[in-house]
Amino acid sequence: MERPRPAVPVRRVLAAALFAISFAGVAAAADDPFGRGNRVPPPRTPTVRVEGRCGDPRGISIYSFPEKPLEGGTLRFVAVAENARDAKLTVDGPGGERVASSVQRFGGPPFSWIVEVPYVSAGTYHGRLTVAGDSAACVDAEIGPDAPSGRSRTSGSMWPVERVWDRDTENLYSAWVAKLFDDSIDASPSWNSLHAVTHDPSRNFLHNSLGLGEDSEGGITLQPDCADLPYFLRGYFAWKMRLPFVYSRCYSVSLNRAPICSDTRSNLELASPGSSLAVLQRFFSRTVADTAHSATGRTAAMDDHTDVYPVRISADTLRPGAVYIDPYGHVLVVAKRVDQTPTSSGILFAVDAQPDGTVARKRYWRGTFLFALNADNSAPGFKRFRPVVPDGNSVRTLDNSEILSHPAYGDWSMEQYEGDADAFYDKVDQALSPARRSARQVMLEVVDLLQQQLEQRVASVQGGETYVAKSPGTIGMPSGAAIFQTVGAWEDYATPSRDLRLLIAIDVVRGFPEYVSHRPGRFFADRGMNPSNIRGELEALLDRELQRRTFQYQRSDGTPWTLKLSDVIERADALEMAYNPNDCVEKRWGAPEDSIEIMPCRRHAPAEQVRQMGGVREWFHTRTRPAT
Repeated sequence: MERPRPAVPVRRVLAAALFAISFAGVAAAADDPFGRGNRVPPPRTPTVRVEGRCGDPRGISIYSFPEKPLEGGTLRFVAVAENARDAKLTVDGPGGERVASSVQRFGGPPFSWIVEVPYVSAGTYHGRLTVAGDSAACVDAEIGPDAPSGRSRTSGSMWPVERVWDRDTENLYSAWVAKLFDDSIDASPSWNSLHAVTHDPSRNFLHNSLGLGEDSEGGITLQPDCADLPYFLRGYFAWKMRLPFVYSRCYSVSLNRAPICSDTRSNLELASPGSSLAVLQRFFSRTVADTAHSATGRTAAMDDHTDVYPVRISADTLRPGAVYIDPYGHVLVVAKRVDQTPTSSGILFAVDAQPDGTVARKRYWRGTFLFALNADNSAPGFKRFRPVVPDGNSVRTLDNSEILSHPAYGDWSMEQYEGDADAFYDKVDQALSPARRSARQVMLEVVDLLQQQLEQRVASVQGGETYVAKSPGTIGMPSGAAIFQTVGAWEDYATPSRDLRLLIAIDVVRGFPEYVSHRPGRFFADRGMNPSNIRGELEALLDRELQRRTFQYQRSDGTPWTLKLSDVIERADALEMAYNPNDCVEKRWGAPEDSIEIMPCRRHAPAEQVRQMGGVREWFHTRTRPAT
């Protein structure tokens, strides 16, 4: 069943999205644009904001936060631009004196400049971004001596709409996501919740921007799982910036058809009574969390009635805030892209959330970003949230053809599905690293990523050991495909999804020399290597590297045990049956039955669970699994 869509001419939609003269028509909500029987409430007639300009904007916008800054507090100025520019962000105080400046540019694209001014005094602060000595964008912030009253809900809507999604706000969203999860390229940051990030003013330039204490102790808490994470980020940003937010209830109708979405909602709906923060807390932790799930993003690429759409693969589209949907339901959000250098491949980082609410940053590679073309026509890969535009008494999302012709977007594409999985990875590789690379350098990078994955698994397996020590007894095992997605202790401490990714990572490492030999135009042989035998040279180097590298795990008796990466490669078959937390830790690392390593093992999975694992082992052996 398809969701009805209003027949609105493209010309009118584009004009509304680009110029956003007024959302005044939102005030009389008698229509039902989504065909669900729910009236859209009449929110306060908003004043659509146009961010300050003081010269030729040239794709640049500038903002100040919080909305109503208080004397003695911290004022933040953020400028964003689509293209790289040598620019300077300056802030002048009430007396015209220069109080802060920065030429440091973050990310790209989009690019951003951020300045903080602590302990501000009453009066007007003037932020200005200059490019080549000329003003490009300006904004004034008025500091009041009295505490701001804060922003509350109006007319029953979840929050009022005062801005539109356009190139500027999309760029600000990307800059905000990038700043939230920023860290050095060698770091592997993680947090125990999403609100551990949003409550950090050094990361969140929207921190308490509404004056509600929303990001302080007692404020909004955010603990998404992987499917919720992109919606929590998009919804939180839309709430803070007074932007429209649309989300859908999607579901799988059969094993042979991609999930479809039919129940679409927005922040303009009637909100439940209560204080602003309490209502917003319920909205995120109940409404959004209960709506988003693993099938939500795995919709067909040609489907117009979805929350996200597939994009072409380029440095421009692989930007912070983009969503990665893997074919089996895992979801990541792009957080940072780093350009290729003469000594390093181009890098892409993304964050994901786990069932326990933890959020962590991961580096893109074939071992963590799974891709496959599913028989049900569902579309994995990189996607973006659909643009939301005003539509009479409500808002709606643009369809694929409208996105393609929209000057602020124009990136809907079927490119990711032209060819097989190898073709997909080659396209992403080309976008991230357009220049030829050293085969040796890239192979060492791949081994680095495998080692990181193994070290992360050490912590995950040990977490299961800690749980079992405190909660003796057998952890229940679901049947069939539910082993990959369920609730309770199995979801928290079993590792079937992680281990499937590990097995794929092992295959990538083992097969890298052959991969290079089939792509002579993408790699070059290093000095001292024989170009005509690059595969053999790489295989010998790989063997030495896997023998040299080690990591440790803690055995059942508390003693450390060291494994070489080559040991793990050799144990790939055993790791197909190593995800059950009811087994001892030695078993979970594939220790041979007659080895010294396995001697402390005293705990084994029940025979019935072992039988079930054997029944689904083919998924691990073939590196495929059913979508959940």
